[in-house]
Amino acid sequence: MEARLLAALILLPVTVIIILAGIHEYRRYKSEGRANYGLAYDEKTGTTYVTGISEDEEAFDPGDFDPSNYDELKKKADDDKA
Repeated sequence: MEARLLAALILLPVTVIIILAGIHEYRRYKSEGRANYGLAYDEKTGTTYVTGISEDEEAFDPGDFDPSNYDELKKKADDDKA
C-alpha cells in the first residue's frame, strides 16, 4: 500500500470527527449563544469533568480540592443508606 494512501486512511477518521465536532459546536452556539465551559465536581464518584456551566455558577477549582473530604462524604452517604 502506498504511504500517502495509508496516511490518508489513518488521518481521515480524525479529520471527520474534528469537522463534525466543529459543526455541532457551531449549531449549539447559534441556538444557545456563547457557552461557559469549566470543571464540575461529581461528589458521588469523586471525579471532575468538563461541562458547560451557567453564568451564575462557579467552576470547580482543583486548588481548593481536599481529597480527604471525599472520604468523609462517602462515609456520610453510606451512613445515610444504613
